[in-house]
Amino acid sequence: MTTTFDPEKLQTALENVHRAGMPGIFAEVRDDDQIWRGAAGVADVDTGRPVTAEMRHRVGSITKTFTAAAVLRLVDDGEIDLDTPIGHYLPRLVPGERGAAITIRMLINHTSGLAEFFPYAYPSLAAFPALAETTPESLDDHRFTRFHATELIGMGVSAPATGTPGGTPGVYSNTNYLLLCQLLESITGTSAEKFITRNVIERAGLRDTELPPGPHINGPHSLHYEAWFGMIDPPRDYSVYDMSWTANAASLISTVADLNRFYRLLLAGEIISPASLAQMQRTVPVIAFDGRTGDYGLGLQKTTLPGHGVYWGHEGSVWGGGAMSMISADGKRQASIAVNLQRWNRLDSAGKPQPHPIDDALQALTQLALGG
Repeated sequence: MTTTFDPEKLQTALENVHRAGMPGIFAEVRDDDQIWRGAAGVADVDTGRPVTAEMRHRVGSITKTFTAAAVLRLVDDGEIDLDTPIGHYLPRLVPGERGAAITIRMLINHTSGLAEFFPYAYPSLAAFPALAETTPESLDDHRFTRFHATELIGMGVSAPATGTPGGTPGVYSNTNYLLLCQLLESITGTSAEKFITRNVIERAGLRDTELPPGPHINGPHSLHYEAWFGMIDPPRDYSVYDMSWTANAASLISTVADLNRFYRLLLAGEIISPASLAQMQRTVPVIAFDGRTGDYGLGLQKTTLPGHGVYWGHEGSVWGGGAMSMISADGKRQASIAVNLQRWNRLDSAGKPQPHPIDDALQALTQLALGG
C-alpha cells in the first residue's frame, strides 16, 4: 500500500471536481501521522463564500455506523444479543411472525426484508426507484415537518416485504435503523440521541459532531444544494431542514476531521470491543438505493481498492449534502470527503441517470485519496 500522498495532486483533484460542476468540496486525507486538508469551490453560489475543510456538514447515512456502534456497546455490556428477535423487545412495532423472525443483526445489516419508508412519507417520491415518475415537490412540503419515528416505522413495516428475514442479498432500508433507535430507547430508558452522543460521539472525543435537535446546522457550514436528477434547476438549498424524517439513520452533522477520527478509533477497538468490531466486519451482499450490490457489515461498508486492499467506512447522502469516509483495514490510510450538491445526474429518455463529469472527477479524487 502507498504510504505517502502528494498535496498538490490532491488539491488539483479536488479542484477538478469543482470544475466538473460541484459547487463546493472539501476533504481530509490521512496517512499514518501525515494529515492533509483541502477545499475547492463555494459554500454559497450567490455570495461566492468559499468552502473550507473545517466546515460542519450533514453526512447522511454515515450516521448508521454511529448507531450500529451504539447498539454494539449494549452487546458489549451484555444488555442485548445480536441474534435475539426484535419482536422480543419491540412487539408492537414488529408484531407476529416477522417480529419473531427478524433479529437485531438483520436490522443492522439490512437483511430484515423490511421496506424503505421514505417513498411513503414523501408522496411525490412514491414511484421511487422509477425516477422519471417522481417529482421533488415533497422535499419542500416536508422541510419543517416533524415526523415521529414510530409513524415512519409503521410505513416500512406495513409495506410489501423486500425479502425474507435473513435472506441475501439484503435490501438497504432506513426502516431498520429507526427500529434500532427504538431498541436503544427501550433498553436504556433514554433517547437514542443521548445514548449515541454519550457512548459514541463523546467517547470518541468528537467536538464538531452532533445529532441536531432542530433544522439548523450550527457553526460554519456550506449550503446544501439538491438537484433531484435535474428536476430542481437551478439546484435549491436544503441546509435548513427538519431531519426527523430520517432521524438517527442519516441526520448526523460532522466534519471531515471528526469522521476520520471516529473511524480510526473504531477500527482500533477503542469505541466497541474487538469482538464486536469483528461482528461489524462480517459482511453480506446488500442492494443499495441505486441498485448496485455491495458488501455490508453491521453499519459498515466494505470496499476493495485494486492494488491497495480492503477499506471500511460508509457513504452518506441527504437533501443537498453528501459525504464519504473510508479507512484502510490496517488503519493507516484514511479519507473523508464532503460535497454540497446531490443527484446531479440528469435522466435520459429511459429515465436512467446519465453520466456527468462530476462522476469521473469524484472517482479520481477518491482513488487518489485512498490509494495514492
